[in-house]
Amino acid sequence: MNALTRINQFLLCETPDAWVQSALQHQALLLLDHANCEKKAASTALTLMYRYVGDFEMMHKMSRLAREELRHYEQVMAIMETRGIAYEQITPCRYASELRKPVRTHEPARFIDTLIVGAIIEARSCERFAKVAPHLDEELQKFYLSLLKSEARHYEDYLHLARKAAGGESIDDRIEVFLQLEKSLIESPDTEFRFHSGVLAA
Repeated sequence: MNALTRINQFLLCETPDAWVQSALQHQALLLLDHANCEKKAASTALTLMYRYVGDFEMMHKMSRLAREELRHYEQVMAIMETRGIAYEQITPCRYASELRKPVRTHEPARFIDTLIVGAIIEARSCERFAKVAPHLDEELQKFYLSLLKSEARHYEDYLHLARKAAGGESIDDRIEVFLQLEKSLIESPDTEFRFHSGVLAA
């Protein structure tokens, strides 16, 4: 079973075709928000490295993840620049902030939940790259498909670290809480198009 198949089995829903159509109609915005997502992903990894010291495996994985996300950020910026797409400030969509609302506030539960959320975001990113890539021009298609391997590994790393942090206790119930919420965010209407938005409201 390849990584993308595992991700599709992990997530509770596919990206709706309507989102793909919106992405094709808003390609400049897709790239701009994608750049922001890569920057935020690197920031999240660095925050975990600062907040939770001592676990060498986690710190190594987050360091590598941050470097890769910043490299992706640079690659998206380069594509934007060659296409004359301005890098403007835009508001983030509700996806990540809503997904983090059930995160518990005491440790180690906060750490475990944060890692679960990271796994889900990376999984959805990977799924969306694969879903939209066949419909894009050759340059973007090649770029987005090139991201699948690292994004899939990021998902697996986050999930592995979450299970490790739980110390042998099952976290399946917590994963289900966040997956159910994620499904509702992906399938419900959104007012603005973003990389992780739901379907645009009519």
